[in-house]
Amino acid sequence: MKLRKELWFGFSLMAAIIIPVIVLMPWGHLTNGHLGLMMLALICVGIMLGFPTAFTLMGMGVFFAWLAYRSVDPATAGRQVLDLFVQRTYGVMSNDVLIAIPLFLFMGYLVERAQLIDKLFRSLHLASARVPGALAVATIVTCAIFATATGIVGAVVTLMGLLAFPAMLKAGYNVKVAAGAVTAGGCLGILIPPSVLLIVYGSVAGVSVVQLYAGAFLPGFMLAGLYIGYVIVLAKWKPKLMPPLPASERHVELPPFARALAPHGSNALMGLWRALTGGGTGVAKGTVLTQLFVTLLPALFIAALLGATYRMATAPEVEASTAGLIEAGGLVAAPEQEREQSTGLIGSQEPEDKESGVKEPSAESSEAPAPQASAEAAKPSTTGAATAGKTADATESDRLAAPLWLWITFGVCVAIIAVIYWLWSWERLEVFKMLLTSFFPLALMILAVLGSIVFGLATPSEAAAIGGFGGFILAGVYRFIAYWREGKSGGKDTGKAVWSTVKELGVIVKESSFLTAKTSAMVCWLFVGSGIFSAAFALLGGQEVIEKWVLSLNMTPVQFMILAQFIIFILGWPLEWTEIIIIFMPIFLPLLPHFHIDPLFFGLLVALNLQTAFLSPPVAMAAFYLKGVSPPHVTLNAIFAGMMPFMGIQLIALVLLYLFPGIGLWLPQLVYGR
Repeated sequence: MKLRKELWFGFSLMAAIIIPVIVLMPWGHLTNGHLGLMMLALICVGIMLGFPTAFTLMGMGVFFAWLAYRSVDPATAGRQVLDLFVQRTYGVMSNDVLIAIPLFLFMGYLVERAQLIDKLFRSLHLASARVPGALAVATIVTCAIFATATGIVGAVVTLMGLLAFPAMLKAGYNVKVAAGAVTAGGCLGILIPPSVLLIVYGSVAGVSVVQLYAGAFLPGFMLAGLYIGYVIVLAKWKPKLMPPLPASERHVELPPFARALAPHGSNALMGLWRALTGGGTGVAKGTVLTQLFVTLLPALFIAALLGATYRMATAPEVEASTAGLIEAGGLVAAPEQEREQSTGLIGSQEPEDKESGVKEPSAESSEAPAPQASAEAAKPSTTGAATAGKTADATESDRLAAPLWLWITFGVCVAIIAVIYWLWSWERLEVFKMLLTSFFPLALMILAVLGSIVFGLATPSEAAAIGGFGGFILAGVYRFIAYWREGKSGGKDTGKAVWSTVKELGVIVKESSFLTAKTSAMVCWLFVGSGIFSAAFALLGGQEVIEKWVLSLNMTPVQFMILAQFIIFILGWPLEWTEIIIIFMPIFLPLLPHFHIDPLFFGLLVALNLQTAFLSPPVAMAAFYLKGVSPPHVTLNAIFAGMMPFMGIQLIALVLLYLFPGIGLWLPQLVYGR
């Protein structure tokens, strides 16, 4: 019966597309523009019927391109269609931007199989144990971090469905709330960099992927923050939906040194300091020093951050002077007449043949000028060196006065450090050590990859290659640590642990390579089909018909933006984001210059809007991923119902981004000066 309802829903959507086409199409005098609109409707119906998207695009594109060429010259239509197919395929193969897709996918699959997510979820769960709705909050945070590392929605939702979803159900969480937290958190990967969606949009729209990544940072984490805020408010308002965790779930097992020092004081920092200075606790000095260093890491990190901020905020504004360079490079920077004279002086050292038409210089002109020029050139270089030394001294001694906001930041950070160490119990020390081994290595890899892209140190493809190598190293290290611990407890030697790690790492690399090739092939075929489809659509004049219709409405930029985002929101119900980006973005993009809309900002709105493609039925792939790993009593309707509030939060985030464009454009403007 449920399947029938889903079928009826799908057939109703198809009827809503086909019936207007049949009724409104002027069948008596069809033009090429009408054929283009018919092709657009048929492609939607074909995809909803379940045909493979890439090959449906190629088939429709080839057929309608043949119709377009046939209307001009029937004799050459077949050859022109084949030429078009080859050209579009070669264009995809030679697109440098798309190289980053398989590399980021490979990084994601490696990190997914490194088995980091269970330890990451456990540490975040303990860190947020006192927060209302702790398990749901830890689930969303874990999804956001893991989505940043992988960018693969299906992998994140499936793994969290196996790990976090049963834990929430066991703790008495409402099924709908738990399902919504898993599916909404898992979908953050299509927005937060390194997102494959942004690479695809950048390639289609001709927008810099680097700037798209910089712009998507704040909207992505804003959306995650809104999710967490909703969960906390709901847990406070209706505690029965997310009951607090029992003490047994919040318990952290202390190691022997902590159990020995805990009776002397509940604060870990003070206890370690007393053990280091007073002694008599039975704990080795080396252990105390190591644990004290780990305890001081948050303060050291904040201090380093404040030091870097101080140097940036008080750095003097140095105006680059080119006077010394012009003097030192007189032969290069001199006017044209002087360059000719100097060239004559240099060339006068050797006599020329009279038949060449160049007079041999006289003895007077060939004697002293060259040494004199050398001496004159040497003087400014000495002056320039002295000036550089003075500038270096001035840079250190003539720093700007620290602004007020810097002192406020210092005060806030000192207060944060004081609160951290006031609450630094032995249990929190152990939780911090768990985060140190699960969260921070992954965070460092993510920051290295995305930071190198945003700050222009590497292209997306180069950074993705570094990320793939980092994922390989992380997978190897974590598997070795797991086997080494198992060996220590089971009496096995370290050599066997190393050999077992190498074998399992080979399996991980093999599986990751296979999945990367499979997914990359799908994306590339989609691009080939999209290229043929969009070319056929343009040949038939469908784009021109749509542009004329939109421009005839005399809309303001705000009205056009609302219309475009509404259409994308509706399309997200029956279609996936790949079809929307590849098929419909080429229709909207040519209209953006008329309405003075930045393609980068439009892309950020689209990426945020397309979160609905994974959370809106009947496609809602996140729901099907979760249903595949859920207990039998969890119905698909319950998962759909749990996703609806998070879908509403996405719309709120979309409105906030539109009303405050700086959320998405501030970082690209700061880094790239857009």
